[in-house]
Amino acid sequence: MVGMAAGRRALPQASSRSPQTALGFQLSDQTGAAGLHFRHNNGAFGGKLLPETLGSGCAFLDYDADGWPDILLVNSMDWPAHARQRSTLKLYRNNRDGTFTDVTRAAGLDVEIYGMGVAAGDYNNDGYTDLLITCVGQNRLFRNTGRGNFVDVTSSSGLGKRHAFSTSAAWFDYDRDGLLDLFVCNYVKWSPEHDVFCSLDGKHKSYCTPEAYVGETCWLFRNRGDGTFEDTTASSGIFDSSSKSLGVAVLDYDQDGWPDLLVANDTQPNKLYRNQRNGTFKDVAVEAGIAFSAEGKARAGMGVDVGDFDNSGRLGVAITNFDNEMIGLYRAEPGGNFADLALESGVGFPSKTTLGFGCAFLDCNLDGWLDLVAVNGHIDDTVRSVRNVGYAQAPQLFLNNGKGSFQEVGEQAGGGFAQPKVGRGLAVGDFDRDGDQDVLMSTNRGPAYLFRNDQTSGNRSIRFRLVGTRSNRDAIGARVKIFGGGLMQSRMVRSGSSYLSQSELPVTFGLGKRDKVERAIIEWPSGRSEEYKELPAGRTYQVTESKDIRPEPHF
Repeated sequence: MVGMAAGRRALPQASSRSPQTALGFQLSDQTGAAGLHFRHNNGAFGGKLLPETLGSGCAFLDYDADGWPDILLVNSMDWPAHARQRSTLKLYRNNRDGTFTDVTRAAGLDVEIYGMGVAAGDYNNDGYTDLLITCVGQNRLFRNTGRGNFVDVTSSSGLGKRHAFSTSAAWFDYDRDGLLDLFVCNYVKWSPEHDVFCSLDGKHKSYCTPEAYVGETCWLFRNRGDGTFEDTTASSGIFDSSSKSLGVAVLDYDQDGWPDLLVANDTQPNKLYRNQRNGTFKDVAVEAGIAFSAEGKARAGMGVDVGDFDNSGRLGVAITNFDNEMIGLYRAEPGGNFADLALESGVGFPSKTTLGFGCAFLDCNLDGWLDLVAVNGHIDDTVRSVRNVGYAQAPQLFLNNGKGSFQEVGEQAGGGFAQPKVGRGLAVGDFDRDGDQDVLMSTNRGPAYLFRNDQTSGNRSIRFRLVGTRSNRDAIGARVKIFGGGLMQSRMVRSGSSYLSQSELPVTFGLGKRDKVERAIIEWPSGRSEEYKELPAGRTYQVTESKDIRPEPHF
């Protein structure tokens, strides 16, 4: 009772600020106002075919190279024997005023495929973003002509005649020759003719778990530089027919300047492929402590992202998993091994009852600390009657307090963000070019959502758009480090990550109230390092390797 003797303590007063103001940002649903009219078709007709549960993805990309992020939404289709409607990919061009125009047909993407995911990258270094769409069946490679449209080069590129149940993919330059290579995740060996009958009650067909199927190897393709690719899956050490892969992130695990791969597997151990700098990879996930849960269990890994969430310069990883498994939130410890901080960080318990798919690190409130967004949703709409778990589930937003812990604030973020959805894909990008990252979300057999991020605290940011010359033109694999206010932050330019999706390539740093960056260092994939000093905040800087840095107009 010491406190009472010293005098009665005043009770906390209710804040007069709105929850969004207290967070430093607010989200608003701009889907309708932006002109995104889309609904995912998974082809479900009652047959409970496995691929129906997992699609589909989304992307922020600048397909017309005007500096404004456009949007691609992946669609699936009716099964041939049950065709009722026509559904295609959707490409939306950014009108630079908060709205988008559907340019799918003009862009040559008005095609029916059973699409799953997307990876965007300039594989021929011509300055225009190309598209790899992963599918059930034949994946499709679309080359950007630079004239507002794409052409299907799947067959001529050497990627044809390979049929699988593909999921996420990523472009990266694994041999550092300046050309983007391609990694493709495959899930399980499945076809409509060999669909397994599974049942919860012994009578009615239900969706199977992945244990009902044998796994499938991922694929690695090396870019020859002439528009074609060589399949190096076996020679590179990537081949592994036990994998059931759903997510992939590019990272530099050992910080040697060579890109490595982290693959999230469903009911199989995750893979961490360390680049051995000679065209081959070695899986070091078990010894690194990221293959299994802390209890030694292979979890149902879905989505994955990488980011330095504690500004320590060490690697941080998020992996979404099945319900009752929680998100894995890992940090690389000295020596390179990973420790799962999910429970102690505050991310674990709130995510235990959710089934997570897409995830992404971003600095929502621009305070200089990476936050984490995850989208959730179950795989079967009958799950509640069996397990009392929701089919549609609320997305989650974990706000980083900069002191080693996160708080789930999805409900307070506003804009209907936390309304239950059957979430799948997730991408982030600054579609309105105001200096913060907005959120694009896809759902299974439902609409897509675009949430605009608006700052309420006055925090500032700085962005970098990199153009490689000796490196691949997209500068995928480049690392940007900034220093200021006693803080060091780092970001890598990356394709892939999340789940079936891709975020924008430019990197964003929150600066809090600081009005400049004291120093910025860019480590290019070619091995070149460049340093810039005293960069004012509030702008995007286009940096061309070995050439110049040019500020774009203020946000």
